[in-house]
Amino acid sequence: MMTQVIVLNGGSSSGKSGIVRCLQAVLPDPWLALGTDTLVEALPASMRASDAGIEFAPDGEVIVGPEFRTLEAAWIEGVAAMARAGARVIVDEVFLGGVDSQKRWQKALGELRVLWVGVRCDSAVAAGREVARGDRVIGMAASQADVVHRGMVYDLEVDTAHAESMECARIIAADVS
Repeated sequence: MMTQVIVLNGGSSSGKSGIVRCLQAVLPDPWLALGTDTLVEALPASMRASDAGIEFAPDGEVIVGPEFRTLEAAWIEGVAAMARAGARVIVDEVFLGGVDSQKRWQKALGELRVLWVGVRCDSAVAAGREVARGDRVIGMAASQADVVHRGMVYDLEVDTAHAESMECARIIAADVS
C-alpha cells in the first residue's frame, strides 16, 4: 500500500514548513500541505483570543479551549476524509498534547498508510529562528521544542539544527512508498 499521509510533528520554528515545501518539490506525485497553522488561520478572529478558542500567552504558551477542540476534531476528520478520497496529504502539526494528540490523529487516520515523522530542532536554534521570523510569540519555540516529542512513536526522525530542509525532505521521501 502506498503512503497516503505524512505527519510531521515538531515545535514552533522547528523547520516543518520548509520541509513540507521541499517534500512537495521532491515527491513525484502532488501532495497537499495542511497544518495546524491552516486551521488557526481559518478560525474567526474572535476564537484566536478567547478561552473557548485558542490563545497565545505572552510567554509563548498556547492554551486551547473546548470550541477549538471541537473544530480541531472536525478538521482532523476532514483531512482524513481527503486522504481516503485519494489526496495525498502532508500534515504539519505541533502535538502540544503529546501522545494524546498523536492518538487523535491515529484514530481519525485509521487504516490509511501514514508515515510519522518527528522534526527535532535544538531549542536555542528554534528560538533564534522564531526571533528572525517575527510572526511568533517569543518563547513559543523554546517551550515546545522538547514537549511535543515526549512519548511519541515515529517511523522516522530528522533534525533541522543539523540538516537543511531539502536534505530532511529527501530523507523522508526515501521512506515514502
